[in-house]
Amino acid sequence: MCSAARVDLGVLGAVTVGGMASRLDVSALPVPVIAAPMAGGPSTVELVTAVGAAGGLGFVAGGYRSAAEMVAQIEAVRQHRDLRFGVNVFVPGSGEPSPELRRHVCAYRGALALDGQRYAVEVPQPRWRDDDDWLEKIAALTSSAPVPVVSFTFGTPGVAVVSALHEVGSAVWVTVTCREEAVAAVAEGVDALVVQGFDAGGHRGTHQVGDEPNALDHLALVPMMSDLGVPLIAAGGVTTAGDVRRALQAGAVAVQVGTALLLTPEAGTSAGHRLALTDPVLSSTVTRAFTGRVARGLRNRFVVEHDEQAPAAFPAVDGLTRPLRAAAAACADLGGLALWAGSGWRAAAEEPAAEVICRLGEGAIPTDPR
Repeated sequence: MCSAARVDLGVLGAVTVGGMASRLDVSALPVPVIAAPMAGGPSTVELVTAVGAAGGLGFVAGGYRSAAEMVAQIEAVRQHRDLRFGVNVFVPGSGEPSPELRRHVCAYRGALALDGQRYAVEVPQPRWRDDDDWLEKIAALTSSAPVPVVSFTFGTPGVAVVSALHEVGSAVWVTVTCREEAVAAVAEGVDALVVQGFDAGGHRGTHQVGDEPNALDHLALVPMMSDLGVPLIAAGGVTTAGDVRRALQAGAVAVQVGTALLLTPEAGTSAGHRLALTDPVLSSTVTRAFTGRVARGLRNRFVVEHDEQAPAAFPAVDGLTRPLRAAAAACADLGGLALWAGSGWRAAAEEPAAEVICRLGEGAIPTDPR
């Protein structure tokens, strides 16, 4: 526990109460710093537990995992008794892609053929529907593996899911990028909102795949949602104690950080990704090229070649590029990797996760007005 802790860990109690998860009050975190759920590898059991042990809140990234894999991660984290943590789940899209979008995705598959030749892999046929094991994950989280917090990205889970999670004692959070999304989430009864600004690394959590997200940071977005009656968690571009202090002054009760943790030894960040984060030449960009969803990362060859071609189609585009990204990672080709990173990526440091949380948490310590 670092010196930035505001309350004793004992106030938070045990992981379960009466056989159910203990619903977490985000404003009572000892250190108001939350590790963003980073699907695809960076969020490991070691990172979740290190952040929690330092007084913050770690998150199991349920996205891109089967329900069984998610439950296994939860159980591994639970070996660290009395440690609070959350689980994040992707909300699947609804509806069928239009004929025009299908043609665009198929054309994009053709444009990726040279990349397939480069890595000697086949670009697969598009997967039009993939719910990321949605029903199985919700069933697990409302029965055999209830947890203190379940957060949702890419949409709202629906009133029935929120109610079911509340019944087992889980708090429900939703990532939002604008007031309209925030109002919809609050209407479903969520407990808190993760307010994500344009400078966040990885996917922008817009509730509609085709939406072009606004260019507002969390300092602009948080005041726009302050009247909705739920705690607000600021996300995007938080890499220093000063960033934390400004977010809290703007009305947030905590911050969520991802990029700041990518270089920690506990993170499952790939070797190539780590190398890119220390490259002084690369720059930040926003692209749909890798997954069909707007996401912020570092500009490399793949982005340069395909950014303007990529359709707004998720998970179809994600499925097309997945074997290409895996092959690029296998041969450490930085030009073909999805190098997710927020706008403040140059501030990321190779230091233990606990030190990052404590350093950021200093921004929550009241300053002497003199």
